[in-house]
Amino acid sequence: MSNNYTYYLKAIVNSYAIVFFSQNRVLGLLLILVSFFNPAAGASGLFCVLVSLAYVGFAKYDRQDVEKGFFCFNSLLFGIGFGTFYHVNPAFLIWLVVGCLLCTFVTINLWALLGKFKLPFLSLPFIITFWVMLSAANSIFQMGLHQNSSAILNELNDANNMHNTGLFGLSGYVHFYYYPDLFFKALSAVFFQNSAIAGLLIAIGILVWSRIAMSVLILCFTAVLVFNQLTGIYPEGISHYHLGSNFMITAMAIGSFFLVPSWRSYVWSVVAVLFTFLFVNAFTRLIGVFDLPVLSLPFCVISILLLVLFRSQKGKTKLVVLQHYSPEKNLYQSLNCDERLCNFKYFDIKLPFMGSWLVSQGYNGDITHKHEWGQALDFVIADEDNKTYLLPGTLPENFYCYNKPVLACGDGVVVELVDHIEDNEIGAINIKENWGNTIVIKHTDGLYSKVSHLKKGSTKVSIGHHVKQGDIIALCGNSGRSPEPHLHFQLQATPYIGSKTIAYPFSYYTAQDGGRVSLKNYDTPAEGSLIKPVAINPMLKNAFDFRPGYVVNVATESGAAETFEVYTDSFKQSYLYSKQTGAIAYFVNDGTTFYFTGFYGDETSLLYAFYLAAYKVVFTDNGSANDTYPLPGNGFNLAGWLQDLIAPFYRYIKLSYQSNNTADGSKIKITGIQRKNLPNSGKQLMEAVITIDAQGICGFMVNNNKSTTSAQWTTGNIY
Repeated sequence: MSNNYTYYLKAIVNSYAIVFFSQNRVLGLLLILVSFFNPAAGASGLFCVLVSLAYVGFAKYDRQDVEKGFFCFNSLLFGIGFGTFYHVNPAFLIWLVVGCLLCTFVTINLWALLGKFKLPFLSLPFIITFWVMLSAANSIFQMGLHQNSSAILNELNDANNMHNTGLFGLSGYVHFYYYPDLFFKALSAVFFQNSAIAGLLIAIGILVWSRIAMSVLILCFTAVLVFNQLTGIYPEGISHYHLGSNFMITAMAIGSFFLVPSWRSYVWSVVAVLFTFLFVNAFTRLIGVFDLPVLSLPFCVISILLLVLFRSQKGKTKLVVLQHYSPEKNLYQSLNCDERLCNFKYFDIKLPFMGSWLVSQGYNGDITHKHEWGQALDFVIADEDNKTYLLPGTLPENFYCYNKPVLACGDGVVVELVDHIEDNEIGAINIKENWGNTIVIKHTDGLYSKVSHLKKGSTKVSIGHHVKQGDIIALCGNSGRSPEPHLHFQLQATPYIGSKTIAYPFSYYTAQDGGRVSLKNYDTPAEGSLIKPVAINPMLKNAFDFRPGYVVNVATESGAAETFEVYTDSFKQSYLYSKQTGAIAYFVNDGTTFYFTGFYGDETSLLYAFYLAAYKVVFTDNGSANDTYPLPGNGFNLAGWLQDLIAPFYRYIKLSYQSNNTADGSKIKITGIQRKNLPNSGKQLMEAVITIDAQGICGFMVNNNKSTTSAQWTTGNIY
């Protein structure tokens, strides 16, 4: 029962907050308070939210969409507008219910219709419903409604029409300096008010929710005033309602909500302001013929037109892919994905051999890797003295790499093969058949790998043969233009043996520099590097083998408990879901590394603690991994607020993560550390330890300097 109360309370608060593209509780509660500055309008708005909520709950619409306020915020706007326009009487109450239901039905239909094109319905349901009710009320039959004013702009800009009783009535007469007063009244006009105090409270809520959104509002408010001054479009000044509900809301939508905040989004928000001048004037003329107000129609039309434009063009202006209802979180998550997940575009290419090999010639090498064939690698095996052979070194068999297995670097199909060319004597080369024995494998459209200088008659495959990564396909030889045994490897965009090379990284390998071994991911080894494939620890790999259906119970000594289950979404992305809190943590397991890609939900949950602890884990003995967290939304933190404000242009705060694997008897411990890094300083924020045994994860501990969470990990099933 308590969960239902929480659900409905969130849905009510979010129905208010989402008017400003937010899910922030503080902003939502302040908007509820502000709506009651006009008691009749506030009560009507809240009543309409409850009616819509009851209907969509009864109709079993998706609870997450309902909780976010999707189906109720247009009814809220209708209720507030209706309560502002008309006197309360029995007919008012009847038509309020009818209009609210109509608005809900229009919302659902536009949600289904525009959703097919992945477009938002914005405040179109409110506009359509309000026009229908106004047209009906202004007909010769009147419907029993008594209008407070016949013109919406007079209603919104005439303080005498406010309810002048008590504190709320007085608020309409409190004046600030001219421009702040205009700014705050414009914000209050979104809720059909003309109060600087109401606008101030809304501005405080917006500032608490998002510094970026507030900066966009101020920028575009200034742009509107400057442009109006230059053009003289509105010599008497812009109406508060249009300034708030069209100019400023459009700027906020484009500059900080639909687009990932950046200098480009700020520019587009100003461009949107210029379009708004045009559309407000045009719609005032067109719709005024029917004696109807424009309302927020320019905002809806401009936002949808620009969204279609952004989706159809390629460029650096980025749309928000997964909405967090926070400009800061949208930005930080986007930047984090750009840094961490850019490797998703690469096909998984592994080293084409076993054991340690030396890169004898790298990209653009001095010997043969020249010009359009420069992005290639030559590999040999060397001993501690850096020699590639045993004495006397006069036969191919004297060389360490000769006759060693050559592996498929990735899954694919063999498309070219040469296997008849004799191996050269040491020091001799075959210029006529310079590639020697060669295998070309197609991995995906536009990506082929080639290994050359193979031993005659050693190929294990044929053209058309399907291979898996790690399959032995041939033996290293000395054919072609090869004075001594070595393996030539390259990636190319076409299937021919003589194709030009392309630069392309290996997904994972380890490189040895002196006594130090480091893990490289999506990197290309340099000439002189000693490299080898990653040695996977099966205990670590099995511990993080979270496949769909995996269930685990996590409990702390204090009695907190959650059940995690693994699911996959429609995009085949895996995630852990906390049944108790609804939190979700997306992850990737590529067979070498486990890492989280995003967290959504309750940050006090045990799933969030595990997300912090196991942010990135590599499956190697004594392995270490480094990564960065997305910056969180900053609470009441002045330094964090400053970073939020300038984040679209520059970041000076970073959250780093490092994990280290250490053996502890029969167990393995993974220690994770989170640090906050500033230009000239740093601070450890969290330390975590995950304990693993032969059965899998035993438990984890997270210490964030304020509290310590220790949890036991009990699997509910094994596949």
